[in-house]
Amino acid sequence: MVSAILLLLGAIISYCIFNIVSGLRANIAAAKRSGLPYYVVPIGPWNRIGQILHEIWVPLFKLLPRKYWQDIEPILHLNWQYIENHKLFAKLGTEAFLIVSPGKILCFMENAEALHQITSKREAFPKPTEAYALLGQYGQNVLTLEGAPWRMHRKITSASFNEKNAGLVFKESISQTQGLIKLWLGPSGLGNVTIMTLEQDTASLMLNIIANIGFGLKILWPGQKFPADADPRLEKYATQEPSVGHTMSFVKALAYTLDYLILLLITPKWLLKIIPIKHAKLAVEAESNFVHYMNEFLQEKIEDVKRGNHTEQGLDIMGSLVRTSYGENPAGGSDKTGAQIARLSDSEIIGNAFVNIVAGHESTANILHFALVYLATNPVSQRRLQRDLDSILGDAEPEAWDYDAKINALLGSMVGATINETLRLVPPVVDIPKKVSPTQDQPVTMDGVQYLLPRNAVIGMVTTASQRNPRYWPTKPSKINEGETNIDEFVPERWFQTESTKANNAAVEGADTEDFGGFAGSDTSTQLYHPPRGAFIPFSDGARACLGRRMAIVELVSALAAIFQKYSIELAVDEWANDEKVDGMGEDEKAKVYQRAQEKSRETVKGATSLITLKLHGNKYVPIRLVRRGTERFVGYVDS
Repeated sequence: MVSAILLLLGAIISYCIFNIVSGLRANIAAAKRSGLPYYVVPIGPWNRIGQILHEIWVPLFKLLPRKYWQDIEPILHLNWQYIENHKLFAKLGTEAFLIVSPGKILCFMENAEALHQITSKREAFPKPTEAYALLGQYGQNVLTLEGAPWRMHRKITSASFNEKNAGLVFKESISQTQGLIKLWLGPSGLGNVTIMTLEQDTASLMLNIIANIGFGLKILWPGQKFPADADPRLEKYATQEPSVGHTMSFVKALAYTLDYLILLLITPKWLLKIIPIKHAKLAVEAESNFVHYMNEFLQEKIEDVKRGNHTEQGLDIMGSLVRTSYGENPAGGSDKTGAQIARLSDSEIIGNAFVNIVAGHESTANILHFALVYLATNPVSQRRLQRDLDSILGDAEPEAWDYDAKINALLGSMVGATINETLRLVPPVVDIPKKVSPTQDQPVTMDGVQYLLPRNAVIGMVTTASQRNPRYWPTKPSKINEGETNIDEFVPERWFQTESTKANNAAVEGADTEDFGGFAGSDTSTQLYHPPRGAFIPFSDGARACLGRRMAIVELVSALAAIFQKYSIELAVDEWANDEKVDGMGEDEKAKVYQRAQEKSRETVKGATSLITLKLHGNKYVPIRLVRRGTERFVGYVDS
């Protein structure tokens, strides 16, 4: 009996070794055919088990002679895309390379020409939906699907992302930003108080905005009240107290669910319920409340549609999805010609509403957070932004700003340049995943040379590399680091270069031609610099580009304009000098202490890491102060 078990065990081990060896040989052969440089590793950098155990296997791998790992050591560690960005590609002397492991071939790419080809051909280079499967646990959605199901979801969900609704987002974002400003000014209304919660505050701001975009809700800031004639349901969900049947308010349930999202997505619910850890129990409670609220919203909106008392006056993505599935004809019904109408199930409505919250909340909040930090760290850029706002908006109160009349001017000003430069340096996703079609190898051309990407290979479009590749971007000598260019620095002025690069913008053979809905315009104003297509892809590009990117840009424009029209943001210098000491300083002394704050701010931002999106995790933060224009202590004259 024992010998039989040992024999079986030996056979299993032999079979596993055979699979590993044969898989590695096949992948090496495919890598050689590609024409790209390749490197062999025991575990792929996107392997989830490998990521969890990288502190164990990486030191073991590095016991091999240095020639096997020294060139690609950075990719063995998490967050290399942001830390190394273009520098690793420059070191390797290539703009694309393959990482070969027994189970997978992974291609990391920064070449704009090739990236444009990849994003232009959805069927040849589909999204690896298996990487997003966890986001489908609340219902299948536009992010987790491919093929015909994705096409249906895309066309249905894209209907809400239009310019009329962008105008509504503009007004709501202004209103919500004014609420945040009032919070920052404090009870005295004077401001100039150190704020250490900038990241959390911008997250709250975007949470309030996304609640309006996603569900038609109006979330209030502390001290605000609804008018007497407001819809009772708005007050029910905007209050900080739990509504009937809940243990948390909607705002808290949503905020905690997003805070603990990774934990909730990767950990079985039964395990979270028995783990004696406070955070685990809070995560379970928040998610339970959130899912209950989502179902309540769904049922209320279904009833509204059935009774015919829905309104078209506000932005409400879930309401729009419900009208598509329940309006006029029953789900699965036909139109007057007998043609089948595409409709979403209840779980798919909730799933799409959920991914819109995830995609639209954290990424936009992070970009606003970094933009404010960058502007506080670079006073010259902040002053130019304020001059542009003075020219475009004058003294008009934010409530009077007209979207159609102002949005293009704002996008073509320092406001748009600031947003673009922030997206260039700290994009929400550091490498956007694609894969090669499983049916056949796919060619890509770089600088006139054709390469063959192996079928089933996974592609990492490294945004942090292509967006810092000096080949594609205007650069000047750095004012901060002697002997270097300013490619890695926040310089929004680079977007005002008048001559844009035209190379690599030719039509791609075999590119998608179908209209999948959503915003079809450029992500960059025609008044600003246009890099080669593929060099600037913070929201991806092509058919699978972010549906809500126009809404995100509008939110950011609104927030920056509302803040900097009347206020400035400065770095807090409390670590080096208190208010009394600063008041006694001359301009030279103030400039020196502010320089220390600038240096620390830059180092802190370099410490950003990527989990779902790129942000400051842990206890990292940059303290700031909001001050009225004309009362600045530093940014009124300090150079960047």
